[in-house]
Amino acid sequence: MLMQELPSTMTRPGERRARDLLALLLLMASRALGLLAERVAMRPQPPGAEPVIEFHGDASAPEGALYVDGKLVGHVLGVNRL
Repeated sequence: MLMQELPSTMTRPGERRARDLLALLLLMASRALGLLAERVAMRPQPPGAEPVIEFHGDASAPEGALYVDGKLVGHVLGVNRL
């Protein structure tokens, strides 16, 4: 089956205007989502940057607290020292 374009005279003026408006709205939404994706994208770490892992089992710190790059990631239950 061959695909043929219909001449613009076969569509009603109101339909064409609605399609043009919808196409413009979709284009604007696409650009806005592209900009948002760039803003929230994860930044790659420089090569060779090893994460700093810390474990606190001291009496003054939360027992078994595990930190990566200064952020608490969890607790190691039942472990007082590594």
